[in-house]
Amino acid sequence: MSPTTPLPQQAAPSGRRELPEAPFLAAARGDRPARTPVWFMRQAGRSLPEYRALREGVAMLDACFDPEMLAEITLQPVRRHGVDAAILFSDIVVPLKAAGVDIDIVPGTGPVVEAPIRDLAAVKALPELVPDQVAKVADGVKLLVERLDGTPLIGFAGAPFTLASYLIEGGPSRNHEHTKALMHSEPALWHELAGRLADIALTFLRAQLDAGVDAIQLFDSWAGALSERDYREFVLPHSAKVLDGVAAYGVPRIHFGVGTGELLAAMRDAGADVVGVDWRIPLDEAVRRLDGNAVVQGNLDPALLHASWPVLEAEVRRIVEEGRAARGHIFNLGHGVLPGVDPDVLTRVVGLVHEL
Repeated sequence: MSPTTPLPQQAAPSGRRELPEAPFLAAARGDRPARTPVWFMRQAGRSLPEYRALREGVAMLDACFDPEMLAEITLQPVRRHGVDAAILFSDIVVPLKAAGVDIDIVPGTGPVVEAPIRDLAAVKALPELVPDQVAKVADGVKLLVERLDGTPLIGFAGAPFTLASYLIEGGPSRNHEHTKALMHSEPALWHELAGRLADIALTFLRAQLDAGVDAIQLFDSWAGALSERDYREFVLPHSAKVLDGVAAYGVPRIHFGVGTGELLAAMRDAGADVVGVDWRIPLDEAVRRLDGNAVVQGNLDPALLHASWPVLEAEVRRIVEEGRAARGHIFNLGHGVLPGVDPDVLTRVVGLVHEL
């Protein structure tokens, strides 16, 4: 199937919900639902007082492996905001942790790796992920399928490049210098590592899909640090392995990265049905770069949720209008909800998008 061919509606596999009226799924297929669907990256979490109350005293990764807790956290923004899709409460390092990698999420810092992976021995020692190791995540998905009624559920995983950057750098990085140096100086080692991480991401996504998620998103958060040439040579084959590996499920595949305005066509070519766009370029320009035939997701600047309502309203209206250039448009932020956002503002944005 060509990356620009509309995603066909397929019969739901046994155990998967059929949601023909869901605006999110309709837009992801390139249809025109009665309203523009909206959901927010990081909608489940830091901005919600009910989330903070539930998570008090519970480490992030512990919450991600607690089926009841992850289900409740996933449901909270659906109840509060009336969004058109839920996204599984998880983290991109969950499958690494589950496989046995010594990695943790340090408050205020992010994922931190005890022993960075920078040589062949470390790559060879990287454990594989087996489905049983993420069974509790799958159990949480099954609970959500029972409780979400007609709201679609999005599963997700981190893309191989972004996972590799954490493992190689040892944590978050501004310049990704160790990652880029390894990629160019030892390409065979890079491809070995990225291939193993693609297998881990694919196993994680298949576990979520087998449990019943209705769409998936592949987060390549740091791919914007790369040139298009480097992306196509070092990254695209491994992201394509992940996205192609879930194609048979027939669900929408969203691909998103930050600062990836120059990579949109390449990210689509990796196998995306929906291309996520951050706030740095207008959606109609993104559609032009995607040859005028694309389903896009985005792209309100998260910082503007702190602006006055007239300013925010004008931005929402502009983005919805620019999104009409696309074959389909899912309203979202250009990245995740920031911690200090007033939840009532998010609810108000959802209402406005649905009115337009």
